Amino acid sequence: MDDLSKKITDRLEELRVHLQADGGDLEIVGIDGKTVQLRLRGACGGCPHAAMTIKGGLERILREEIDPEIVIERVL
Repeated sequence: MDDLSKKITDRLEELRVHLQADGGDLEIVGIDGKTVQLRLRGACGGCPHAAMTIKGGLERILREEIDPEIVIERVL
């Protein structure tokens, strides 16, 4: 795992607790460069706010803290 992938993985693991507190979770399907594939699970999987959680929450945090070019793709 390269340094960027490790930073992304570590930060997403820290953020999981917030999803788990709402009955959801996330699964990292894959990381290819600056593209992260995530699957939302539990309550988050069917939530109408899932796209907002990914783009406005998780992706924004990763872009601000790690790299402004990171993109999260939701995998169903």
